[in-house]
Amino acid sequence: MIKDKQEIIEKIRGKKGIISDMDGVIYHGNKLLPGAKEFVEWLKNENKSYVFLTNASERTPRELQEKLSRLGIEVGHEHFYTSALATATFLASQKENGSAYIIGETGIINALYDVGYSMNNINPDYVVIGDTHSYNYEKLVTASRLVRDGAKLIGTNPDITGPSEQGLIPATKALVAPIELATGKPAYYIGKPNPLMMRIALKKLGQQREDTLIIGDRMDTDIIAGIESEIDTCLVLSGCETEASINNYPYSPDFVLNGVLDITS
Repeated sequence: MIKDKQEIIEKIRGKKGIISDMDGVIYHGNKLLPGAKEFVEWLKNENKSYVFLTNASERTPRELQEKLSRLGIEVGHEHFYTSALATATFLASQKENGSAYIIGETGIINALYDVGYSMNNINPDYVVIGDTHSYNYEKLVTASRLVRDGAKLIGTNPDITGPSEQGLIPATKALVAPIELATGKPAYYIGKPNPLMMRIALKKLGQQREDTLIIGDRMDTDIIAGIESEIDTCLVLSGCETEASINNYPYSPDFVLNGVLDITS
């Protein structure tokens, strides 16, 4: 791992393609992080290929576009790819025009509708869980019953927690865990570090692995995703991790920065 900051910055600036996480890198909740606007302007001005690759499944790409616009950053919706879209792509490849019982928000609901899936709370092919604020005991009971009856359990992403303005909050894997425990059946998780997400991101970029960098705030999703896909990794300490927590993992990022502000300052 390169430790000289100037050498790190030069390596990052030399990349043709950038895969960037959003929560913990660009914003926390509805709060823009320092340097985020300048970072996106740099991506545009330097004609970088870039995609915002997020495990968050609540929002559609257009909703993410509108959120950044409200925060003062203008980016086309084609630059966003979510775990909800990856989940829909995966399920459509496994069973065309299937059905699902969904605990989630518009991002995953719309993504599944768009690939021909119908909503079903009687005998669905899949139970799909994503990030949501509408999780309750009744839905937990229904999901557990359907999985016991044969529906396959899918999590849009394996994040246990996610950053917010209030600190770390429960994310998808924490919501799926009670269903796994109640049924004895493990879920399959689609989002980072699943290689499916990284392959799609590289296709969207149109770049080779060696010319690409992934920037993220989580060791257990962003950084390991890059390592397993042979893409250089940059951990920013503006989200979930600290300098001390890096040592809790048996692998290391290629680069460590305080935040994306370091790239343009």
